Amino acid sequence: MVSEVTSVADHPLDPLAPVEIEAGYEILADERGVGEGSLCIKIELAEPSKEALAAYDQGGDAPDRRARIVLRDGAERRTIEAVVSLEDEAVVSWERVEDAQPSIAIEEFLACEAAVKANAEWQAAVERRGVENTDRAMVDPWSAGHEFVPEDVDRSKRLAHGLTFLRPSEEDGDEGYAKPLTGIHAFVDLDRMEVLNVVDYGPPDEDEPLPPESMAYREGDVDFRDDLTAYNVDQPDGPSWRVDGHKLEWQGWHMRVGWTQREGLVLYDIGYEDDGEVRSIVDRASCAEMSVPYGAVDANDRFKNAMDVGEYNIGRLAKSLTNGCDCLGHMHYWDAVMNTADGEANVLENAICLHEEDNGTLWERSDWRTGTDEVRRRRRLVVSFVAAVGNYDYIFNWYFYQDASMEVEVRLTGIDSVSAVGPDDDPSGYAELVAPQLAGPIHQHFFNFRLDTNVDDGPNSLSRVENQPVPTGPGGLEPMSEVDGRTHNPGGNAFYAKRETLSSESEAKDLVDPLKGRYWQIVNPTETNRLGEPTGYRLVPGNNVEAAVQPDSSVMERSGFIRYHLWATPYREDERYPAGRYPNQHPGGAGLPAWTEADRNLEEEDLVCWYTLGVNHVTRPEDWPILPVQVYSFRLQPVNFFEESPAIDVPPQHAIENQDVPGHGDGGCHEGADADDD
Repeated sequence: MVSEVTSVADHPLDPLAPVEIEAGYEILADERGVGEGSLCIKIELAEPSKEALAAYDQGGDAPDRRARIVLRDGAERRTIEAVVSLEDEAVVSWERVEDAQPSIAIEEFLACEAAVKANAEWQAAVERRGVENTDRAMVDPWSAGHEFVPEDVDRSKRLAHGLTFLRPSEEDGDEGYAKPLTGIHAFVDLDRMEVLNVVDYGPPDEDEPLPPESMAYREGDVDFRDDLTAYNVDQPDGPSWRVDGHKLEWQGWHMRVGWTQREGLVLYDIGYEDDGEVRSIVDRASCAEMSVPYGAVDANDRFKNAMDVGEYNIGRLAKSLTNGCDCLGHMHYWDAVMNTADGEANVLENAICLHEEDNGTLWERSDWRTGTDEVRRRRRLVVSFVAAVGNYDYIFNWYFYQDASMEVEVRLTGIDSVSAVGPDDDPSGYAELVAPQLAGPIHQHFFNFRLDTNVDDGPNSLSRVENQPVPTGPGGLEPMSEVDGRTHNPGGNAFYAKRETLSSESEAKDLVDPLKGRYWQIVNPTETNRLGEPTGYRLVPGNNVEAAVQPDSSVMERSGFIRYHLWATPYREDERYPAGRYPNQHPGGAGLPAWTEADRNLEEEDLVCWYTLGVNHVTRPEDWPILPVQVYSFRLQPVNFFEESPAIDVPPQHAIENQDVPGHGDGGCHEGADADDD
């Protein structure tokens, strides 16, 4: 019998604590007999319904703490999803999910590599490339997808697709990526840890099967530049934020910080304090899915299409962050509590980092007539985590600014996925040489962010806003109608912000158009500012790219959310992931493409916006051996949400530092100096 679990949560949305994770699995094991032979893929909080949270916020009882548990029973080849009540110590629901493969667990990665390296056929393929010690090899298990699987491999089995690299020694790690054993493909049944098939297309060149150069990037292996001086961030009075458990407050911002194994960082109840009232903006925000399709035609690379959130559990691949390396200045960290394949708690220390950054100028006004100026520095709050997914590292930064805007940023770094080519091969176009006989295939990264919006407690509606030029001559567009028989645009300069309500799911499927200045505005039609305009926030795209794959490709079928940059749906509790609950080995069509076929109403709804951020990566030698960060983002900005600029009350530096006014003998900037002493 499970010992009684006392709730350790301060709020219903707090992630499960270690004792709750282990108790949840123990309850399930006792009641359903699971355990030996079953793989515990994940245990995480079964989030309460919006109705239960609203009742709690109104002073009602805290909702029952529940754990959602996903199991893979390898012996029976079945996937189980269960919900356990920690309060009642009982299994609330038990579902066998047909034809579903859950995310690949990190323990399976390790076991898969061992199974491949013990396989005689694989060993022979490695030795044919002149490698005498196969222990030096490393095997990266990729998700198998649905297409590009050999005909003699049963797709209904739980599969991984192994690629092989050669390390300089048995102890070295990443350095093996410089020596891909291109052409060797191992297909593994993860339920049985059996190698089903080894395909060897042969090396790109029989005489020179491996690229000639190694890679060096670690401290001790590189001669550093010696002209960089120290840069220290000092906050002698401590940070400006307030943290209470998972509750975070900073410069008007209020939110709760959470975590799931699948998504990593999750932010709840994002709001901004205005005149003593915290006004809601977003109920829940996360990176809900990724897709990384490769564009090569070669059989060694064309199968690659990792869905790092749904197939790998990107939260489980997060790293422990360190002060001075991942973040600078005064830090606060949250641990991430996850589980092992045996159902035990696995605590990743310092998984989420919180810090403040100076970010240049917030606003400035210099009056040339009076010689006065006012300058305010911009500071931003950063909530971040880093995930190491195979060869790539992804940095997710959520920025919050003093003008009540927020920015979601992804930084891509790590090591390019590479293949060996022959000494005389020119792969240009489909791949680019990054080093001799080493090519990085062209590929794209798509990140889908789910934003459960709730501007001013809803309901919300959605509009597209873009520049509309006005024709010259008769027949000008409204509101630029003719007056006295003359056009309103005689000089050809007139244009206006055209606003179009997106009333249904089909109308909301949209692409970015930077040439028209396109953005999307989420408004609350029932709340207005003093000017009579509905309060709202706008989603402003940054750099983006259109998916280059064919509409009927397996990539588009399985990752249908990449077809559009914007999707919108009315909130449904079970619509959480844009490629469906179980994208691993799924043939496609699930998630957003399936839900939006109903073409549901979006006007005055509990609105969910899904934004797809796309990155195009044509590799180059400057990406090797480590890719300098590539930065991409989008913003949410208030529109008619406030009566005036919310940044007007940010103090100047001298007021923060409690010093004399700068600019009077100390070399600082002028802050509101008197123009006239008379």
